Amino acid sequence: MHLATLARHALSRGTTPAATYALLARKPLPSARAVCLALTIPLAETTRRLDDCYDALLANPRTGSETDTGELLEALGVFDVPASLTTTELAVVDHFLIAVDAMGGIRPGHQHGLNRWFTTGNLTAAYLSLAAAHPLPRTGNPTLYWTTLVTAGELLTTTPTPDTRLKYALTHCRTQAATHT
Repeated sequence: MHLATLARHALSRGTTPAATYALLARKPLPSARAVCLALTIPLAETTRRLDDCYDALLANPRTGSETDTGELLEALGVFDVPASLTTTELAVVDHFLIAVDAMGGIRPGHQHGLNRWFTTGNLTAAYLSLAAAHPLPRTGNPTLYWTTLVTAGELLTTTPTPDTRLKYALTHCRTQAATHT
């Protein structure tokens, strides 16, 4: 049976992408590709993602490490299904990118989380994360950071049923923007 078909079957039965990879992982690269394709991640994007982690995770697998490798692939975002974003959501992401630049520097883990949320369309989590952060004192631009987050928050709260946490985070961003103008 074709690996992508097996992966689709396992995923349809509620198996996580990481566990699905572990089930199929006799040949690491084809198995990882099969999981991505079963998740409907486009082939070009699948290839790019797997090229990024091939040397570290898939080139020389250790016997018995299939579960760990699947979990690492999942944590790295290899199995993240790209969301189709609306024009408003794309504008929000643009504002987030401006805010990240205005931070004056960002921890790699925070950047990785933001990229995953942008990919999967979880813009509420990205906003809450940025609202809880602060621009760096020497290299950041607090005025631009907070006013950009206010604009992004206003766009996010125009949805029919915005997450209640967005309203609190937007209030916090407005307070910070007023303090830094």
